[in-house]
Amino acid sequence: MLVAGFPDTVFGTNCYVVAPDAGEECVIVDPGIGVADRLAEVVAEHRLRPVAVLLTHGHIDHTYSVVPVCGANGITAYIHPADRKMLADPASGLSPQLAAALHQLPGGLVSTEPDDVADLSDGAAVRLAGLEFAVDHAPGHTRGSVMFRVPGGVRRTGAELPERPELVEASEVCFAGDVVFAGSVGRVDLPGGSAEQMADSLRRRVLPLADTVAVLPGHGPHTTIGRERHTNPYLQDPGVLAGD
Repeated sequence: MLVAGFPDTVFGTNCYVVAPDAGEECVIVDPGIGVADRLAEVVAEHRLRPVAVLLTHGHIDHTYSVVPVCGANGITAYIHPADRKMLADPASGLSPQLAAALHQLPGGLVSTEPDDVADLSDGAAVRLAGLEFAVDHAPGHTRGSVMFRVPGGVRRTGAELPERPELVEASEVCFAGDVVFAGSVGRVDLPGGSAEQMADSLRRRVLPLADTVAVLPGHGPHTTIGRERHTNPYLQDPGVLAGD
């Protein structure tokens, strides 16, 4: 599997391009703010053909470029139905202060959705670009937050995602969005967030995964479930989020 990842220009939100190998179809995960040019470069560099966009959740820093990316390639965007309204109304998932700040971006807050949007369901196996993406609904950061798991390790990577043993030898690769990061988890204080649901998602969705699963998060460096199990305070005690 080939994975290229790079951060967006405002929040450092990671956008990923996933394909069986160079010269094949690919899936784009979380096209955020200002990623269109770099995304086009990655696709051209590896001679890829985009066939779909997968969204880990509806926050604007993960979806800002979904309309131009889907429109330019004539492809479908996949999102959990609990977060779909944020595509047309991005301010609904933000604090008033953050929404006001994002209105200052060139183009303001994008307030439309792609021509073709498909719903994701928990436990689904979405087959795209010759890969199978297992969908895990993991609410807490947002109501519709999901993680995508793909079997196998990363045989080839893009320049901004260097090859390392934990990627190559992984049993699965998990695109975790803002559910879990290296050393932390997603915030739960925005509209639709829930500390109780996040704690439950960590217990039911993250902790049961094998130590050999590589985690490619929505922000920050990649990690592994094994590393986070032993070092991430929120995985060592998920109840701390909910005050248990």
